[in-house]
This record gives sequence, structure tokens and C-alpha cells, in this order.
Amino acid sequence: MDCHRILSRLPSVDSVLFQADVQSLLQRYCRPQVIAGIRKVLEQKRAELLQTERETQGGGEEPSVEEKALVSAAEVLAAIQDWMAPPLLPVINATGVVLHTNLGRAPLAREAIARVLEVAACYSNLELDLGSGERGSRMNAVRDILVELTGVEDALVVNNNAAAVYLILRAQARGREVIVSRGELVEIGGSFRIPDVMEASGALLVEVGTTNKTRVADYEKAIGPQTALLMKIHRSNFALVGFSEEASLEELCALGGQKGVPVVMDLGSGCLLDNLLGEKDSEPTVRQVSAAGVDLLCFSGDKMLGGPQAGIILGKSAHVQALARDPMTRALRVDKLTLAALYGTLSLYRCGEAEVIRQLPVVSMLRCEPEALTERANQLLRRIQEGSSGIEAQVVATVNRVGGGAMPLLELPGAGVALSPQGETDEQLAARLRRGRPPVLARRLQGKVILDVRTVLDAEQLDQLAGAVRGVWGTAHV
Repeated sequence: MDCHRILSRLPSVDSVLFQADVQSLLQRYCRPQVIAGIRKVLEQKRAELLQTERETQGGGEEPSVEEKALVSAAEVLAAIQDWMAPPLLPVINATGVVLHTNLGRAPLAREAIARVLEVAACYSNLELDLGSGERGSRMNAVRDILVELTGVEDALVVNNNAAAVYLILRAQARGREVIVSRGELVEIGGSFRIPDVMEASGALLVEVGTTNKTRVADYEKAIGPQTALLMKIHRSNFALVGFSEEASLEELCALGGQKGVPVVMDLGSGCLLDNLLGEKDSEPTVRQVSAAGVDLLCFSGDKMLGGPQAGIILGKSAHVQALARDPMTRALRVDKLTLAALYGTLSLYRCGEAEVIRQLPVVSMLRCEPEALTERANQLLRRIQEGSSGIEAQVVATVNRVGGGAMPLLELPGAGVALSPQGETDEQLAARLRRGRPPVLARRLQGKVILDVRTVLDAEQLDQLAGAVRGVWGTAHV
């Protein structure tokens, strides 16, 4: 293969740059960006020429000047935009899973976003006491409101709940024993396993009971001179049903008080509202866990709370302050933007349940009634079919999930629009929706693509979703 002959068909970077149509791009983009775009186009054309030559086994005549590969401004523009596109993009969640871990879990409330913008744009008193002018603690940004809303003595925030569990075990039980039920040695997303975190922290795991039955007597029997903690862990993504039994948190706290052993609860997904989902709500709230008498509890900020990613640690002041003094706390601390978003989220809870339901996206989505969802699905169907013909779609009943490891058995009645692909598979249609702008993540079921409306945030996003479907459908059926 004569590579030099083949590649001579490609124009030089300079010759493309001085094309009149490409020169116009310099009014929108700086010279290095345009040159980078040209090079990316040329690299693609080089690969295509070499591939064509391999497929034809080198046949053909020497190309003339007229046969040189051409580069258009449109190709350069597309390459620039592709190169400059941020890897992290807003996505329309049409899956019906409210706390979708792969999609960033909880979308923030407008109040939280406003606080982030306010703090991000300038300096802040992150670690400054404005009264004294002396160095302060960044925890002051959220400690008081967490204590107020939950009724605990003290609070600490780290970068996620896995970090919270790790810090508690390290600071409270390094080199000593932590007693945990075998039925609670869970693995959650990303291969995060409680035994592995415990080993990394330096704590020694003591398993008690069986997978399906653990009684308070099992914990009592295991307590010894090296026992540092009794630990109860939220079962994430699964539930034990049938022939099962477990020690209640109240029983563990009574035992811990009697034996002088602190009790820790990893709540996983902490909720601040009582009866968030009425009779369907089977998980304890943060206040209920605290009232049981635990010494420390931790949960995620970006799950049922509806805020940013964070690990929130609450409990008795002596234990919380011991964690705050541990050197790892600095490595696990959150930044000013997280603290601002968390405060903005928590401030909504001061306004009462009705305001939380109205303003906090996670709570609003979870509390949305089936009738309202059906009406929203009908709106989506009408908007999809506006000005478009041949789109085979219909409103269907769906089943939604909380997600994020919360309430794994709960099924929420929902509604959505089912698209029936024509000339392609449901997998192909879902993939093209996913690669669109904006990207749309949908579900596939029985050969159809389901657009669930519970997790579509507002009317504007509903319009965007309809437009995305029309755009993708049009390109598939030209």
C-alpha cells in the first residue's frame, strides 16, 4: 500500500484554514479551536482513505487534483462542537426511577441552586467567623439547621455516605470490634461492601445471627472487652421477607446503654418527612432513628433528602466531635458549593411539608398522583404528535421505583408514552434517544420504548422530550 500516494489526497491544515467558509468560523471561535477542528476532520478523513484502500487492495489510478478530499466549514464546525462539548451533560430521565444513581440521583431544588450560584460567584465566609474575625469551621454553614430539623445534639457533613460510614468506623472502632448482623452485610452499587469498608477503616468485623434471623441476644452474647460499636445497617436494594427476624433499633440501643457500647445506624437514605408516601412508607425517618437513642447515625444527602451528594452524620456531641477531630475528616470534607446546596435544600424543610412537596423535586415526583401522571403523559403524546405524522405512540400505565436503594419493594403506579419503533428495534431507538441532544434515557419493554413522565421535571422538559422524540424519529424515517 502506497500510503504517501493515498494521503496526498488530503489538503493541508493551512489550505483548509484559509478557505473562505472556514475563515468565517474565526468570528465565533479562536484560531487554536478552529485549527483543532480542522485537524480532527483531517484525521477522520485520513482513516477513511486508508480503510478504503485496504478494502480495494490498493487498486485504482493516481487521484487527480480534483479528486482531493474536501473539507467543509460544516465538518470543521461539527468537529469543534464535538471537541468542546462537556462530558457531563443534562439528561432527561424518562425511566420512572426517581433516585437514579447513574443519572446523579436527586435533582436540586431552585432554592439550592440559587445558594450555589450566590456562593460560587464570589468569596464567602467558609471558614471565617464574621463576628470575631477569627478562623471558623465550615460546618457552621449547616450544623445549626441540621440540629434544628432533626433534634440531635450535633452534626457533621462529609462527601458521601460511604465516607461517613468509613469515618465513623475509623474514629470510633479502629483496632477494635464492631458487631453487625449477618443479614445486614450488604453490597450496594459500585461493589461497595460493608465488610470491605470496615477492613479499610481498621475496625474488626464480628458477625452475629444468621442471614434471615438475628436477635438482640446474639449481639449481647458477642459483646466483649474489645467491642467498640453495635452497628445496624440499612438493607439497600433488597429486603428480607418470609421467615425472618431482626433486633429492633430500640432493643439495640437499650443493650448498648446497659453495656456501655455506642450504637451506630447507617440509615442509607435519610428522610426528614413523616409518612412521605403514606401507608406505603415503610422506612424509618431520621427523627425516628434519632429518637430510638442511637449515638450516631448517617445517611446520604442526595437521596430521600433531595439535596447534593453528601454524607450526613448526626448524633451525640461527644461522638460527633471525636469524628471532627480525626485527621481523615479533612480529606473527606465537602466544599463550599455542597454546603450551599445542602443549606438551600434544608431551608425548604423549615417551611413545612406543603412547601417541601411543591419545591423539592424528589419529594414532588414521589408524591405525584397517578391521575396527574396520566394527564402529563397525554400532554407528552400530543406534543410528540404535533406536526408529525407516522409516530406510532400511545399512553400506557407504568410501574415506577424510588431508586437509590430506598424502599426496594415499593412499586409506584405511573404513566408514560410507549413508542413503537418502525424499521428498527427498540434497542436502536433507545440508543439514538440516548445519544441525542438533550440525551434521553428511556426504558425498553416488550419491543417498545417507554417514556415515563414521573421523572420528567417540568413542562419545559416535557417540551424538550417531545422535541427529542420528533427529531430522532425524523432522522430514522427519511
